[in-house]
Amino acid sequence: MTIRTPLMEQLKLAHPIIQAPMAGGSDTPELAAAVCNAGGMGFLGAAYLTPRQIGEAAAAVRARTNRPFGINLFSPLSAVPTGDTGPAMVVVAHFYAELGLAPPDPPVSSGYSFTDQLAAILDSGAVVVSFHLAIPPAHDLAVIKSRGLFLMGSATTVEEARQWEAAGADAVVAQGSEAGGHRGTFAGSFEAAMIGTMALVPQMVDAVSVPVVAAGGIMDGRGIAAALALGAQAAQMGTAFLTCAESGLIEAYRQAILNAAPHETAITRAFSGRPARGIVNRFMTEVEAGGAILPFPQQNALTRPLRTAAAKQGRAEFLSLWAGQGLGLARRQSTEELMVRLVRETEDAIGRLAR
Repeated sequence: MTIRTPLMEQLKLAHPIIQAPMAGGSDTPELAAAVCNAGGMGFLGAAYLTPRQIGEAAAAVRARTNRPFGINLFSPLSAVPTGDTGPAMVVVAHFYAELGLAPPDPPVSSGYSFTDQLAAILDSGAVVVSFHLAIPPAHDLAVIKSRGLFLMGSATTVEEARQWEAAGADAVVAQGSEAGGHRGTFAGSFEAAMIGTMALVPQMVDAVSVPVVAAGGIMDGRGIAAALALGAQAAQMGTAFLTCAESGLIEAYRQAILNAAPHETAITRAFSGRPARGIVNRFMTEVEAGGAILPFPQQNALTRPLRTAAAKQGRAEFLSLWAGQGLGLARRQSTEELMVRLVRETEDAIGRLAR
């Protein structure tokens, strides 16, 4: 690509395209490596992986590419009292029964720590470490910087971007309200942080001195060109890669994306207890109506067995179908085909503007 940005030079990218980390199995080593080999930055979403799984996934990426890749974690959050889990368990119990599962047990912790996950990442061979949901403790960030790794963090407001810069981030991801998956808001209310990508990116670019990566609703080369025009130095894309052959989606999830209309996504706490954008389905609608939802990550632990069973049975109505508002532009293709198309479309869009 003829476009070059300082961030591309720092990360040795041929194209200003970053595959968004998508925790929960949506991204795979095959997907991340394919993006890297096509000149972009591939990522692994490691929030729900054990330290051993992080090491194994990173090794699988390294076996497929010699280009730099990144790994993302959810930052540790302040503990929220769970309270009475009974009402939330009652709300989901009939879903468990419908899938042939025993009644749900009270949610329990994962059994592994953020510290152990981060230690695995530091030894993984990843060049970039990014964080979502909050800013990690300063001592963890110091260790990352001491190892010479590139640090990125998600921000949904200008104030959050400033806090990330002050914490030592090398780049900030501007997560617009259109983005699929969990909202990264940590400094203010979720409602106030629902700022669209086009409004958020230029304000963030003006507010911080580090590179800004645009994320949210970007699905093709026109979106990448727009992000660059707004001052972003790369575009981070998630939903566009979900329907690629190398993604980890089951067919029911993939088909849900391809069949959904742009207005059929919504922000919900039903699956994890934290606001996240996904395709509206039966579980989302009924649990939200039920009114009893545990805080994150307890609600996520409560619904995980149900979602695992639903995936095995191909039941999309019970899955957390994370997707952004640009899903109407999704296509079935290989990652290489998508990357080639994105590069061509970006150059065409820039060329049309130049003419």
